[in-house]
Amino acid sequence: MADTTFTPNDDLTPEPTAKEAAKGHFAKAVEEAKAGAQALGKEAQDRAGEVREKLNRQKDDFSAKGRERSSEAKDMAYEYAIQGKAKATEGMQKFGKLVEDNAAMIDEKLGVQYGNYARSAAATISDTASRFDEKSLEQVGEDVRNFVREKPALAVGIAAGVGYMFARLFRRH
Repeated sequence: MADTTFTPNDDLTPEPTAKEAAKGHFAKAVEEAKAGAQALGKEAQDRAGEVREKLNRQKDDFSAKGRERSSEAKDMAYEYAIQGKAKATEGMQKFGKLVEDNAAMIDEKLGVQYGNYARSAAATISDTASRFDEKSLEQVGEDVRNFVREKPALAVGIAAGVGYMFARLFRRH
């Protein structure tokens, strides 16, 4: 027969049952999981902060590069506009000189009156080229804006004509 002697507990606390022991282990595991989740949450927030800072630095770098490239593009466009203005002035002066040089031939073939018209046109073209050359790009832009405001239909017609001319010029055969 088995020994059924009773030995009292010295601290007078009842022995935990298996159910109570399981509850204790579960509560301890839940607390450890909470602590782990808080640590992971803190780590995730730290990493998210680092990523946010990195993205902000990259955004600032891209913005700075964009502003730099924009400034470079403006400078290049301004230089091209100056070159275009110089070439337009040169072309107008050459055309005026061509008309002036041919005025004598017009005198012979069509008469002195038409030769004088050609000389007058040549002088007007040369004067216009000189005035155009003396103006800054800002003044030329303001003159163009005023012209478009005063004569919008003519401006649209000129733009359409220039567009058609460029289309014909760059058309592929």
